[in-house]
Amino acid sequence: MRPAGPTPGNFRTVLLGTLLCLATIAAYFPSLAGAFIWNDSDYVTSPGLRSLHGLALIWTQVGVTQQYYPLLHSAFWVQHRLWGDDPLGYHVVTILLHAASAVLFAIVLRRLLDGTAAARVPGAAHPYPGAEWIAALLFALHPVHVESVAWITEQKNTLSLVFYLAAGLAYLRFDGQRRPGLYALALGLFVLSLLCKTVTATLPAALLVMFWWQRGRIEGRRDVLPLIPFFVTGAAAGLFTSWVERTFVGAQGGAFDIPLLSRGLVAGRAVLFYGATLAWPFSLNFIYPRWIIDPADWSQWLFPLGVLALALALWALRGRSRGPLAAFLFFMGSLFPALGIVNLYGARYSWVWDHWQYLPDLGLLALAGIALAAAWQHFPKPPSSLGAGLVAALAVFLGALTWSHCGMFHDNETLYLATIRKNPGSWMAHNNLGLAWSKLPGRLDDAIAEYQKALQLMPDIAETHTNLANAWAKEPGRIDDAIAEYREALRCDPKYPDAHFYLANLLAQKGDVPGAIDHYTEALRADPSLAEAGTNLGILLCRTGRTEEGLARIDAAIKAQPNYVPAHFSRSMALMQAGRRDEAVAELKRTLELQPDFPPALRMLDMIRSAP
Repeated sequence: MRPAGPTPGNFRTVLLGTLLCLATIAAYFPSLAGAFIWNDSDYVTSPGLRSLHGLALIWTQVGVTQQYYPLLHSAFWVQHRLWGDDPLGYHVVTILLHAASAVLFAIVLRRLLDGTAAARVPGAAHPYPGAEWIAALLFALHPVHVESVAWITEQKNTLSLVFYLAAGLAYLRFDGQRRPGLYALALGLFVLSLLCKTVTATLPAALLVMFWWQRGRIEGRRDVLPLIPFFVTGAAAGLFTSWVERTFVGAQGGAFDIPLLSRGLVAGRAVLFYGATLAWPFSLNFIYPRWIIDPADWSQWLFPLGVLALALALWALRGRSRGPLAAFLFFMGSLFPALGIVNLYGARYSWVWDHWQYLPDLGLLALAGIALAAAWQHFPKPPSSLGAGLVAALAVFLGALTWSHCGMFHDNETLYLATIRKNPGSWMAHNNLGLAWSKLPGRLDDAIAEYQKALQLMPDIAETHTNLANAWAKEPGRIDDAIAEYREALRCDPKYPDAHFYLANLLAQKGDVPGAIDHYTEALRADPSLAEAGTNLGILLCRTGRTEEGLARIDAAIKAQPNYVPAHFSRSMALMQAGRRDEAVAELKRTLELQPDFPPALRMLDMIRSAP
């Protein structure tokens, strides 16, 4: 009997996995200095959700978070408890998750290779030794994945992929052993991946492709039947997420009114685009130009025809090698949710994003790892030191590209300036650069210029008109210009809540109380979670003698955001106006519990206590 203990294979896995993790951390080290960018505030837990009650809402109430990914947002909730609003901790977690996925990828690919018919050769588990680690290295250090790792929002990519790969590994073990416990583990991990990001719904289809690659056939009873619960669960999650994307995220309207035929043109070009950036990662950008789709332009049909021709060529070659077709099918199938067939909010700005190819790249990178390992076998007994040197050179090359690309994600100003240099026609980059500059002293004029550039590129964007109006409102004597700009925003989108809210603020400032009440009401009709709008509306209603109605509005604001201090203070003032002194004092104390140094509450409490 062989003595228990670590085997040489296990030691090698631990050693190579450790080296891979260290290389990943080194390549992504610049991202540790990165600030929060763009929509990170939508994912890092908002003030109203930082309590245990907020954690419960993350799971039970659709719409309280940007997307209904409750496990992801629970992870952000825990991280906020640990390091609050310091981005460093979030970056550390995301890098470690990416490194863990790379190691899991190597382990899964090794198991797949060991199970192929080609692995039946003496002296080796499979004929491509080292292929799994080369593929994992490509995945870990490829610069196209920087967007998924350096952008905190995309922790949904890195976290979901860990569960996806773990579920795949558990299922592959079940496939070999047929133990119910392994099946339950695989299904449970799959559900956890869906609760982080539903692109992982493609796992059961990917498994069928892998079985075909391994054995050259798919058996209904053995292969398909056990995966039916996976398919049903994934389809349900995908349909639900699509509904959330349209209803709560905003993936609907004019930018998404694209005929099915045109969506096919988008899909064909996107597939080739993603393959090209994987092969030639030297023109990466945050926002790529959004192609104009025209079915009447014959040249645009070359993209889907090219994809079809490639598929047919790989099908014809399947007798010699099934690997290329399997990699292609994995890539295409995993990309399907991001090919423009279904509405994704990011398609409002660009048809393609680097972070959308994070999971699909596994297929092509696995093929690349196998191809490199196979090519290596053709060298006449290459010395191991030379092999290690070539792998090290590849790691240094990719790591240097990744290190450099991380700098783009340092902060909003850096991100959007770099984006505009490569894509000057991006209205979103101009708009968001304006937002970044509007928060810096002395840059308001520059912000206004950026908003105006954005509107030249895309005149009917309500949010840009609103941002420009906000800038005018800060300029002396430009309040009327700001009001006109808010009204233009509402012409573009009559339900845009921010425009209603800020317009109401200015109308109240000018003494138009009825107009302000109307627009606060419209803002809340469009977005009931706007606690500041509800509070301001409640204050105006109280001032006009509608105290009970005003109190009801403030109470609704507190329910939407329980820790919003101005709402509690305003409620105490409304209670005083209604003659409910004891309740007002209790509300003031609650206000000071939330913010002990809130000056208006301190002064009011002193006044009440000193009154006869």
